[in-house]
Parts: sequence; C-alpha cells; structure tokens
Amino acid sequence: MHNTSNVIRTTVDTIVEEIPIADMHTHIYPPSFGSLLLWGIDELLTYHYLIAEVMQAAPLPVETLWKLTRREQADYVWEHLFVRRSPISEACRGVLTCMQSLGFDAAKRNLKEARLYFSEQNIDEYIETVFRKANVSYAVMTNDPFDGAERNVWKTNYDEHPRFKAALRIDPLLSNWETASNLLREQGFEAGPSLTDSALTVVRRFLDAWADRMNPLYLAVSLHPNFRYPDDTPRTRIIDSCILPFAQDRDIPFALMIGVKKLINPGLKLAGDGVGKTDLSNVENLCLQHPANRFLVTLLSRENQHELCVLARKFPNLMPFGCWWFLNVPSIIEEITRERMEMLGLSFIPQHSDARVLDQLLYKWPHSRRIIANVLCDKYEDLMRTGWTVSVEDIRRDVMRLFSKNFESFLSADF
Repeated sequence: MHNTSNVIRTTVDTIVEEIPIADMHTHIYPPSFGSLLLWGIDELLTYHYLIAEVMQAAPLPVETLWKLTRREQADYVWEHLFVRRSPISEACRGVLTCMQSLGFDAAKRNLKEARLYFSEQNIDEYIETVFRKANVSYAVMTNDPFDGAERNVWKTNYDEHPRFKAALRIDPLLSNWETASNLLREQGFEAGPSLTDSALTVVRRFLDAWADRMNPLYLAVSLHPNFRYPDDTPRTRIIDSCILPFAQDRDIPFALMIGVKKLINPGLKLAGDGVGKTDLSNVENLCLQHPANRFLVTLLSRENQHELCVLARKFPNLMPFGCWWFLNVPSIIEEITRERMEMLGLSFIPQHSDARVLDQLLYKWPHSRRIIANVLCDKYEDLMRTGWTVSVEDIRRDVMRLFSKNFESFLSADF
C-alpha cells in the first residue's frame, strides 16, 4: 500500500466500515423479552434524550406530556424538534440517520411512511436487518434480575438469540442494602436488613444463581459520582466479600459506570438524570487492592476522562470503554478518542452504543465509526511523517482490536 494521505484515508474508511463491531453495552433485547424490546419510529422519537430536549423547546408541561399516548408524544416531538425548527442536535440527527438508513425520505417531514413500514415488519427479520445494516456482530444486553418484568422473562420465556449476550446488572446491591435485602427476599433469598455474614452468603448465592441462568460476559453497576471505595458502608463489604470474589471465580470483569446523578428532575423520569465528577482515587484503590480482578470503567463526566487515561496506563487490570450517555456526541467522542489513542495507543474500547431502542444501532455506530476513522487517519499520517509505514493488514488488525478484540480479550482468555 502506498503510504500517502489519500490512500491511508481511503483504506481506513473502507476497513472501518467493513469490520463488525461487538457492541459491549446496550439496553436492547431479543424478541423473547416482549415489550422490553423497544423499536420503531415512535420509540425513537420518545427516547429520553429527545424528551429532555423538547421540554426545553416547547411549552407543554411535562405532566401533560406523560398523559399522551406514545404516538401522540412522538408527534409532539416531531412537530417541535423537527418541523418548527431545524433538527440539528445529535439526538435529532440520529433519528434522521435511522430513517435514511431504512430508505425513508425525511425531507417529506411526516411520519406516515415510517409508521407504515414498521407496522409491516416481522421483528425477527427486522433485528437481522438492523444488525446487518449497522454491521454489529452482537450486542451485550443490560440484564437486571431485580426488575420484575425482566426476571419473569428469564424464568419463563427466555429464548437464547445469537445476536444478544448477557451482562448481569446489580445496581440495587450497591446503592441501598435495605432496599436490596427486600428485593432479595422477594426472590426467596432470605437476607435480613442488617448486612451480616449470613446475608453476605445469601448475596453470593444470588449472584451465582443468576450467573448460572444468564451466563453473563461481565458484572455491571451504575454509580453516583460520590462513590467511595473503601469505606465503612455495606457497599464496600459487598464488593469485597461478594462481588470481587464472584467475578474472580467466574473469570469475568466488573464494569463500573460512574457519574450519574439519578433524577435531579424527577418529573422528567428517565430524562431527568444528571452528571457529576467523581473522585478516581476510588477506582485506583480497586485496581491496586485487587490485581486479580479486571475492571471495565466508563465515566460520565468529561472532566474525569484524562485521569482515567492516566490510571489505565498504571493498571493493566483497568480497561476504559466508550463515551457514555451525555458524552456520546461527536465533538466529545472525537476529543476523548484522540486523548485515549495518544495516551493508550490501541489499548481501550472506543465506543459502545448504549442503545435503548433497537433502531439506534443504525445511527450510533455510523456516527461513531466516522469519528474513529478520522482519528485513526490522523494518527497514521503522523506515523507516515516519521517514515513508518502501515499496511492494509496493519490497519485491519488495529481496527479489529478497537471494535471487538480488546473487549473480548479482556473478558477472558477463553472467550
């Protein structure tokens, strides 16, 4: 391959489009999860990013919005964010990218064609259409055994699907022990309100039981920015006595997603969460004190990203992943990806979709691929100026690392 700027950019763009992605964190599900699988134009338009945006743009009180049907909410969002103003936010652009990917003419500025299309879709076939168009090999679900509706699927109706893999989500265990103990008892795991040694044994049995059922790729938790480790709370005892031994015995990583402030505006429901900076000395403590455990880490605050890169340089058992939630916009994805590449080389996971609606794979990955390709091109051109050359095989190897191999090798040597 001739190492000129044009050739490198053409080659990188082609390979980045060709290599399938392992989407390592989503909130989408196979058909056996029934109504928990969100898909279609009305779900796209009522995604919580757009709900938050329309509340800023239009006069309707949020209490009135929630009284509307899903279709009426979608019409309201479309009218106020797409018709009455140019849809230039990333969330709006994403809807248009999805429509374009499916062959709709967004310039018609109505939803009739899209609604007719979705009404005619077979969900099994549509899942394949979306994964094929997005070039995603599989998606890792977020599986919460504390959620009654989801728990019922796992116990009665779960049908394994080749496009979906599990991750065991345990937020209640590490947020409020009293609440968690009540939820455990509802499932027949007799744990009292005090975190005794017996209760810790029950927690471990709970984790083992659900891991046997789900076969999760990793254990996951979302944490407030005030997360501390170690401290004298039940959370540290559960981490030390249950979570980390369990993860080590199962040979799976523990994923920490830190920085969300839940429901700072409760009236907005899912759209009402906020962000805060966290103290990364707590992640440092986890990595230092538990070198036999592996930690997947993503942080919600932009201000925490540089320090996370520094920690990843010091601890090989830490893998930074993705541009989460409020960071999943082009300018910040590019900034974070450049910083990580310049500090960590290729030893990170650049992105996950975090999709809550199946169709979002159709925009989140094309948008991110374009940014990742641009950063890679710049880095290869920097190498070219030193006299170093890269081959097509080199580029393909590097992109495969970023899109799947880094994640899969961090999971387990046996993946």
